[in-house]
Amino acid sequence: MSQFATGITVLTAGGENGHGMTANAFSSVSLDPPMVLCCVSRAARMHEAIVSAQSFAVSILGAGQREQARYFADWRRPRGLAQFDEVDWTPGPSTGAPLLTGSLAWLECRLAQTHEGGDHSIFVGEVLGSGRGTSRQALLFYGGGYHQVGAPTKATA
Repeated sequence: MSQFATGITVLTAGGENGHGMTANAFSSVSLDPPMVLCCVSRAARMHEAIVSAQSFAVSILGAGQREQARYFADWRRPRGLAQFDEVDWTPGPSTGAPLLTGSLAWLECRLAQTHEGGDHSIFVGEVLGSGRGTSRQALLFYGGGYHQVGAPTKATA
């Protein structure tokens, strides 16, 4: 799977079991109604956080957020909402889940469905709200490392 380039997100959940996690197993599912999915190991703290909150948020990371991607992938960071003390964020207006400042885009989702997928759960979320940042440089993961790519410029005639 290291040969498949993916975007990088940080999944977050608010509430009593607030948590964040770097994830690249994320995809759009439906436009009407707007739905997305993310896959989380059942052994991960994020799994319980999403189940407990019955919601989650997704911050789609930009090229300048490589350190945030590494931080939320590091299991040694503090537990609970204290882990967000190291990053700039705002609470999502619909779920209260942390939304990372400077992201390309973000979504807040109500947990609509949960499916088993081997040692992971596939969480399907109905999008409650979304927003878009100003950056046009995306952070990607490919070949075991982080890379960046910019949006194509419009050709002039």
